[in-house]
Formats: sequence, structure tokens, C-alpha cells
Amino acid sequence: MLLATFLCLQLLDFLTTLVGIGLGAGEACPLIRFLAAAGLGPTFGVVAAKLVALALGGICIGLHRPHVIRWINYWFAALAAWNIVVIVRLVA
Repeated sequence: MLLATFLCLQLLDFLTTLVGIGLGAGEACPLIRFLAAAGLGPTFGVVAAKLVALALGGICIGLHRPHVIRWINYWFAALAAWNIVVIVRLVA
């Protein structure tokens, strides 16, 4: 259940980030901002950030540290909620 929640939250963050950027929201993640400024575009940056997040999640599972995944899930739930708030404010 913990891993399924992690994967769903990564997908939700991915989608809400792309929608927010598409609506004109700024990006807070330095990696995504750097890749977008380097000419690779925000979509590439979001994909790269998600690959890093998935790799770190895999490392936590491999090291038998599920409690870290739990904390990461809290963080990404808050982040996705923030993205949704930003999207609603942009379309309202």
C-alpha cells in the first residue's frame, strides 16, 4: 500500500505540475527550473525530477527504509495539494 501511494502521488504531482506550468505558474523546483532554462523545456525537467524521485524511492525500498517512503508520501501529498490550489487560483 505504501508503494502504491508513493507511485500515485508521483503521478499526481507530475500531472498537476504540468497543468500548473501550462497555465503559467512558476516552478519552485531548482532542477526543473534549471533544465527549462537550459532549453530542454519544463516537461523534460518534470520527467527528470520524477525519475530522480522514483530512483530515490527505489533506494529506500532496497535499503528497507519504508518509514522514509511514508514521510516522502506526506511531502508529495502536500505538494500536490499546493499545486491544485495554484491551479484553482489561476483558473478562477
